[in-house]
Amino acid sequence: MSNTTAPRRALVVIDVQNEYFEGGGLPIEYPPVEQSLPNIARAMDAAHAADTPVVVVRHHAPKGAPVFQADTHNGQLHPEIARRPHDHLVTKAFPSVFTGTDFGDWLARHEIDTLSVAGYMTQNCDASTVFEAMHRGLNVEFLSDATGALPYANAAGQVSAEEIHRVFSVVFHSNFAAVTSTDAWIAAMQAGQAIEKDNVVMSNRRARE
Repeated sequence: MSNTTAPRRALVVIDVQNEYFEGGGLPIEYPPVEQSLPNIARAMDAAHAADTPVVVVRHHAPKGAPVFQADTHNGQLHPEIARRPHDHLVTKAFPSVFTGTDFGDWLARHEIDTLSVAGYMTQNCDASTVFEAMHRGLNVEFLSDATGALPYANAAGQVSAEEIHRVFSVVFHSNFAAVTSTDAWIAAMQAGQAIEKDNVVMSNRRARE
C-alpha cells in the first residue's frame, strides 16, 4: 500500500436493510451476516472517528414489489445501521447507487476520489456500483468481509452464495476495485494510504501458471 497523495475516501454502506436478514425475503448467506454486519458497523465507526464521510443507502422498490417496500419492517435499515451517524442518505430504486440519485453529484461536491463499498448484495447493487464508479474515474475499494451474497438458481444454472462472492471478489480485484478486509481497510484509512488492486494481465497469468 503506497500513495503519495492520501485518498479522499467515502464509505458507502449499501442496502443494509432487514430484507437481507432472518425473516426477510432475501437472506444473505456468505459471508454470514453474523460476520459481515459487525464489520460494517466497525467500518462505519472507524470512518466516523477519522472524519471519513459515510453515505448510507437504502433501496425502495415500487409499490407491489415482493421485497424492499418502504412502509414495511423489511424495507427499513437494519437497526445497527440506522442508529449510527451518517453524512448523507441516498434512497434508490435501481441497483447502482448512482442511478436516479444525487450520489454522483454529492461525491463530486465533496471531492471524493475513492469509494469504499460495504453492504449488500455482492452480485447486484454492490457490483453495479463498483462497475459504474470505476467507469466514472473513481478508485474503488470492496470490503469483502463487510459485504455478502445469496445463492441463485435459474435457467442459466445454479451457484452458491460462496461461489458468487468469491468470483465477484476475484473479478473486482482484477480490474475494478481493490478487494480488502475490514481490518486492512481501517488501517489504510487511518494511515491515509491507498489500497492497490491487481490487473487483468497478471490475474490471468497467475491462473495459467
